[in-house]
Amino acid sequence: MKKKKNLLKSLGFLAGMLLCLTAGYFAGKMGVSAAVHLSKITVIALALLFIPIFFIAIGIHEAGHAVAGIWVRFDFRMYIVGPFMWEKEQAGWRFKWNRNVNTAGGLVLCLPTGTENLPKRFSTFAAGGPVASLLLTVLAYGLFRLVAGNDLSNQVGLQILAYFFAILAFLSLIIFISTAIPFHTNGFSSDGARVLRLLRGGDTARFEMLIIKIISSSASGMRPKLLNTDELMEAHALATKLDAPFGVYLHSFFHQAAFDRGDLEKAEQHLLDYIRDADRIPAGVRNVVWMDAAFFYAYAKSDLEQAVRYWSQFKPTAMIPQAPIFATEAAIGLLKNEPDTASSKIQASLDELPNMMDRGVAVALQEKLSYLKNRTE
Repeated sequence: MKKKKNLLKSLGFLAGMLLCLTAGYFAGKMGVSAAVHLSKITVIALALLFIPIFFIAIGIHEAGHAVAGIWVRFDFRMYIVGPFMWEKEQAGWRFKWNRNVNTAGGLVLCLPTGTENLPKRFSTFAAGGPVASLLLTVLAYGLFRLVAGNDLSNQVGLQILAYFFAILAFLSLIIFISTAIPFHTNGFSSDGARVLRLLRGGDTARFEMLIIKIISSSASGMRPKLLNTDELMEAHALATKLDAPFGVYLHSFFHQAAFDRGDLEKAEQHLLDYIRDADRIPAGVRNVVWMDAAFFYAYAKSDLEQAVRYWSQFKPTAMIPQAPIFATEAAIGLLKNEPDTASSKIQASLDELPNMMDRGVAVALQEKLSYLKNRTE
């Protein structure tokens, strides 16, 4: 059965690649043919505009996810297109530069509010991107045909405009094909695969729903020690059974829950499991592992050597909240007998707590910051 599933996944991926390559071939052929009749200024302008057009195509796809998420009453929290990132904080939306290559292809984060009819709602959210890309393809191609219906022979501006829409239609079509066709490879699932998986049910859909529920509960303010232990254990069992790539992140939930309960032995064991499997996590996201390890050994174990060892591996990114970074620096500062530095970092962390998307972890962190603050006085 597993071999059959892997074969189907491979066939789906190959079918998607074949369609993309076929579309690319014909588009390239048409492009070469068109370039012969275009002015050099038009060709140069279109070459310069290619990257911005690509970002527009990605941006509309991600906007489709965002609109669908808002429609099904999800909390829209983050929007990333290439190097541009907007994150919802307490004071409103804030722009940041995205330096994480793992998310440079575009990302929208919408957190479910409530668990009612979650599979259908999340399927709608997942389908929003491909639907937006398909609509953009139709619209851009229609505009291309409209502008190209004029005499473009000596109209450089109209030439640029017409082929701007043609390129936009082509790129949006490629994005639609590559996201709508169900396939799964190297831990990545297309939007189409997620929709089918959720609507079809079974162990994979159950695992995904459990992860969504756990993340949603924590994001809504449930501190780690209050998370549903039975659901965490079920998710862990399914992750092992399915060899699910996301299963590695369950180590973090178990670690935070044990840490929040004060069970430092179990918290350390889950942390070590997390560190052991860190190479299964994308490089940009892996920095959270080093931050969690550095904070745990500084705060809970008072082990400066281990804390500094892991902290030296940490690299901040736009997606990592500032509050736990400052908290880690404060805990390490106390171990180095630098109370003034620790005090300023504690206050900086407290100021950033309201901006954390994971409100449950923020509640637990605030308690730990109070303890650190008492140690500086």
